[in-house]
This record gives sequence, structure tokens and C-alpha cells, in this order.
Amino acid sequence: MNQSPLLLNDEQMRKFITEGFLILKTDFPESFHHALTAELNKVYDAEGNPGNNLLPRIREIQQVFDSPVITGALTSVLGPNYMLHAHRHGHYNAQPVAGGWHKDSYWGYSRMRNHHPWWAMIMYFPQNTPLELGPTSVLPGTQNYESRTFVSDEVAGEAFANGEAGTFALIHYDIWHRSTPNVLGNARFMLKFEFMRTAAPAAPTWDNQATAWSEPSDLALPIANHETLWEETWNWLSGSVGSIANSRKEDANKLNELARELEDEFEPTALNAAYELARYGRKGVAALLAGLHHQSADVSRVSAYGLSAAGEEAVNGLIAALEHDREETVYHAIFALGELGQFAEAALPALTSLLSHPSATIRTAVADALGMIESTSAAGVDGLITCLADKDAQVRFTAGLSLSKLGSTAAAAIPALEAALDDEDRYVRAHALEALRYIGTEEAKDLLIKSLFNARWCTTTTPADTF
Repeated sequence: MNQSPLLLNDEQMRKFITEGFLILKTDFPESFHHALTAELNKVYDAEGNPGNNLLPRIREIQQVFDSPVITGALTSVLGPNYMLHAHRHGHYNAQPVAGGWHKDSYWGYSRMRNHHPWWAMIMYFPQNTPLELGPTSVLPGTQNYESRTFVSDEVAGEAFANGEAGTFALIHYDIWHRSTPNVLGNARFMLKFEFMRTAAPAAPTWDNQATAWSEPSDLALPIANHETLWEETWNWLSGSVGSIANSRKEDANKLNELARELEDEFEPTALNAAYELARYGRKGVAALLAGLHHQSADVSRVSAYGLSAAGEEAVNGLIAALEHDREETVYHAIFALGELGQFAEAALPALTSLLSHPSATIRTAVADALGMIESTSAAGVDGLITCLADKDAQVRFTAGLSLSKLGSTAAAAIPALEAALDDEDRYVRAHALEALRYIGTEEAKDLLIKSLFNARWCTTTTPADTF
């Protein structure tokens, strides 16, 4: 019988918002983790890395992800209907040198990264992992930075996911992280699983006691603080989109100063300016729209984050920007409209018209935004049906994820999803299955069950044990 999730408390949520990670521990006995590690060694030695089949190949791992500590952490950050993504990987580290700082890609594809926690990762360590065994490390507070100019090999302040067997790191998908030196040379496993939310938050889903944002009591980040960004994220997780809009009185000098700071080469300064401008209503939006059209793609991107937090006031200017000649401007405008959710429903005709755009990057961004806006309009579902037949795999698998967000209102997409179950791309097929699951009608369930039975894979059949 499943136990109730152990939800995060306010202080833990504050730390996740500011630092981008939490180090937690499951409550299984040591014998469980010892047996799981032994099975990992056996499988890796005999068969190699099972990759995306890690979970069915070693079925005990599912018990870890059903544990109340992990379900509670994920529910707190991603909502109760979060999705376990089809991509997963078991990392094996026996290297005596550190890996390079990086953000994970989206399985080889690229997309604009969300500051709001739409995605998260769990990194689970099944064996005792002292610093000498080379745990994963993260750089606190860097989940919102695209640049790595200040993320060098010698940067101070990294935090380590070291601890006893059963320790895991819950991280914002986009935080900068790396492997550290395994000076012992013994096997070190880290099992990485990805999760995504399937709906924008309507209310807090953690053990929330405090209404207003406040910073953690022991905050000490290595690079910069982002008070307005953090406040806006807390409010968004509490169910409020555009919460900071019109929260500052007009100040011409301050507006000019912030507009200049949008162009600052130090990304944290530019980000703070973008979110602060989102507070200033119409004139703040005007400054951000000017930034969106800036010749620098970096200034345009940072301005889009501000516009994504500026509320309904930003929508008309973003719709107009969809007609811009420059691809980066259009791309960034689509992103901001998606983050504005149902405020952006008026943008649906303009967005769906871009599904014939020659750039797969633009078409993918539209597919993503159509799910985030969560419109009950047939136009959004029809657009995603179009995306399922796109020539580009990233457009197709993004459409499946977006249809998952629309649930039963996307029932018209069932025939197109059935066709997608035979797609050549593994993630298109996987996301089509997820979409059928979240649509949840009897027709969708019948297709889902049939497909799963047709693709049944025996988890204990190996070259050494064929029947």
C-alpha cells in the first residue's frame, strides 16, 4: 500500500527556489540499497548500461520512486500529476578526474529553458557515496543562467550530493552540475530520472504555511541573488501568474537604469533588471519589448523572461513580435506567451499560423507553448495534431508532451496519437503513450493497453537466460 507523500515544507521550498536543489534521503534499510547496487553491478558487467530500459530491467528501482520522500519532493515542486519522462540513465563513475560543468540537454535537442520549475531531475545514489567516491556536484543558484562564463573548473561554492546509500538530489532541470573525482576507484552509480509537470500550478502543492515570499535564513550563493525572480517563482508555484505586474510606482530614472542593465554582459545583472521591469506595468513592458527586439540575442532572451512575468499587459506586444523577421525574436516571444498561460489565449491564432514556419525551432516552440497555455479551444488541439505529423522529430515529440497537459480536452487527437505510436523516434512514441494516458478516455485507454501489450518486453530475458 502506497504511503502518503512527505511534502516539502516552506523552508525547503525556499531553498529549492533559490539554490536550485535539495539533498534528501530515502528511508529504505541499508540491505535494500546493498541488494540494488549488487544487481546494478551484475547487469552492467553482463549486459552494459540498460539506458532507457533501466527501470524495467531493474524493477526494484520503482520502489525508490514510489517512496513517500521522493513522491513528496516531486509533488511539492511539480504538482501531483507529474510525469516520469521516458529518458533515464544510469551513470557509472570510476574516473579520478572531475567532469565538466554542464546543463543537461533535452536528449540531444535544444529549447529555451524555463525559470519556472516545469522540469526536475532526481539523481539517486544506491551506495554509500563519500566525497572520495565522486558524487555529483551542483553550483547553487545557477539554474537560471544560460551563460557559463563564470562557471569555471575552479569556481567556489559547489555543493555535493554525498551521503549514505539512498541519498538523492532533487534538482531544477537546468542547474549547472558535474561529476567529481572518484579517487577510490570503486564503482559509483548515480541513477538519473527526469520528471515534468503536466499542469501549471493552481495552488501550493507543498506543505505551505506562509503566504508571502521570504528568503531562506542561511542564504549564501556563490554568484548572485535574485530577489524578484525568486518572489515571482514562489507566487507562480502558489498559482499566481503575473503576480509581480504593476507592483512598483512609475519612476522614470529607475526605468532608464533598468533598461540599460538589460544589456549588461553579466547575466545575473541583466536577469534582475528584466524581472524588476516586469513590476512597472505598461512602461516596464515597453522597455522589455524594446529589449526583445534588441540586436543582441542575449538581451532579447533575457527580456523574454521579464515579459513572461509581466502579466496580461505584455500579451499584445508579444503577439505583434510574432511577425518579426528575426527568428530569435519570434522564438523568445513564443516562449513568453507560453509562460503567461491562459493570459495568452488571444495569441492562439497567431501561434498556430507559425506551424508552417520553415524553422523547426519555431514550430517546436509553438508546440510547447500550446500545451503551456492550456486552452480548451479546439484551435490548440488542432495545432498539436498538425505538429504530430511534422517532418521534425522534436516538433512531434513536443506535441505529445503538450497534449498530455491538455488531458481529456485533447480527445480529438487520439487518431493522430495512434499513428504516432508507430513513429520511428522513440520519444515520439513514448510521448504519444503519455498523451493517451493523460487524455484518459476509454478509447485512449484501449489504445494504450493494446500498444503496451504489443510492445511487451520481458525484464528477465537476457542472452544468458533466453527463456
